[in-house]
Amino acid sequence: MPRAAATPDPAAPPLTGVPAAFDHPDDRAQFRRAAHQPGVELYRAHIVRHAFEPHTHEAFGLGAIESGVERFRYRGADHLAPPGSLVTMNPDELHTGRAETEGGWRYRMAYIDPDVAARVTGETGWWFGAAVGRDAAGAQRVTALLDALWHASEPLAFDSALFALLDEFRRHARVPRPAAAEGAPRFAPVIDYLHANLSRRLTLDELAAVAGLSPFHFLRSFQAHHHATPQQMLMALRLFEAKRLLAAGVAPAQVALAAGLTDQAHLTRAFSRRYGVTPSRYQKQVRG
Repeated sequence: MPRAAATPDPAAPPLTGVPAAFDHPDDRAQFRRAAHQPGVELYRAHIVRHAFEPHTHEAFGLGAIESGVERFRYRGADHLAPPGSLVTMNPDELHTGRAETEGGWRYRMAYIDPDVAARVTGETGWWFGAAVGRDAAGAQRVTALLDALWHASEPLAFDSALFALLDEFRRHARVPRPAAAEGAPRFAPVIDYLHANLSRRLTLDELAAVAGLSPFHFLRSFQAHHHATPQQMLMALRLFEAKRLLAAGVAPAQVALAAGLTDQAHLTRAFSRRYGVTPSRYQKQVRG
């Protein structure tokens, strides 16, 4: 029996004038998933005024800038991504995003789970040392491949374009992944603890106890390693979990409760600030 594939949604309204999500009527963003490859999420956007708060995708973020310049904070530093550049982000890294140019920036991304990347490429341990790569010809090829993925009407066409996309990024990857930084083993249990307790009101003392450090020593060390406070990391993980639940079809009100947010209004505000669309709009896009 043929499997469902990613299909365009011509009935979806244009993403303009969404006050809950955007500050400017020209800002727009769309997400799409293929039913047979749940570990891949496609995204395209034109952002003029919206400023994305720190968030994570827990996946490789691979894409290209089509026009304009993006400024984003990633791994403790500011980066500029001009037209014709590639964007390569590692999983679990918090980042922001805003326009550096008057007319905003237009870009496409694919968010690919590490296990999917490993299965497609036959390699484990991919990692990217630079967040931005100046490669106009490569960016043009990546944009074309991301467009092919977006419009793929058959699973075979989608998977073939996915393989070509990862092959395009292969020369930019560092394989195997560099040895973990000194703080990584100590803070891995903290991240696991945050994942397991998203709906709880957590304290600095209990997180520090997980890491085996005094509270403010933990806070300083965590900030230095992750370039984010534990609270920023917690909110990023909460919103990523909300994204996962919405894609699974869970009602927004239930998602807010499960993800540890105050109510559906809190979910809408927080989700929009990080992903550029409201929870209900995101759910319609990825399940349409």
